[in-house]
Amino acid sequence: MSLSKSNNIVKLKSSDNKTFDVEEAVAVQSETLKNMVDDGCANDTIPMPNVSGKILEMVLGWCKKHVDETVTGDELNKYEADFLDLDQEVLYGLLMAANFLNVKGLLDRVLQRVADMIKGKQPEEIRRIFNIKNDFTPEEEEEIRLENAWAFE
Repeated sequence: MSLSKSNNIVKLKSSDNKTFDVEEAVAVQSETLKNMVDDGCANDTIPMPNVSGKILEMVLGWCKKHVDETVTGDELNKYEADFLDLDQEVLYGLLMAANFLNVKGLLDRVLQRVADMIKGKQPEEIRRIFNIKNDFTPEEEEEIRLENAWAFE
């Protein structure tokens, strides 16, 4: 695998105390980590208090795949499609981690996956899928539907 000429290692510690030694070229796919490396804050282990080890490993795998120069565009597209075939809990964890770590490509793909999940569905079905409680009265809901009729076309 071809990464970078620099073999600097960035150490990350997940919320459940799993430690990851990550090549700098992989770590800097995250804007958050890139800023820490650029500012010299990456000399010690960087805590990731909002990210579990399972999710952090997935994010780092994504980043590693995206810096691997031997991976073709077709392979990357297949990897991304397979990567996001996840249950909702893991998808939500990835969404939160990609946002926290500011991994733009991953965040964009996860958000697209969520958008695809709700596309063409009625509000009641979306509430059921995402376990969202309807806290509108029937009158309030009708008013919202009238004000936003364009969204229901």
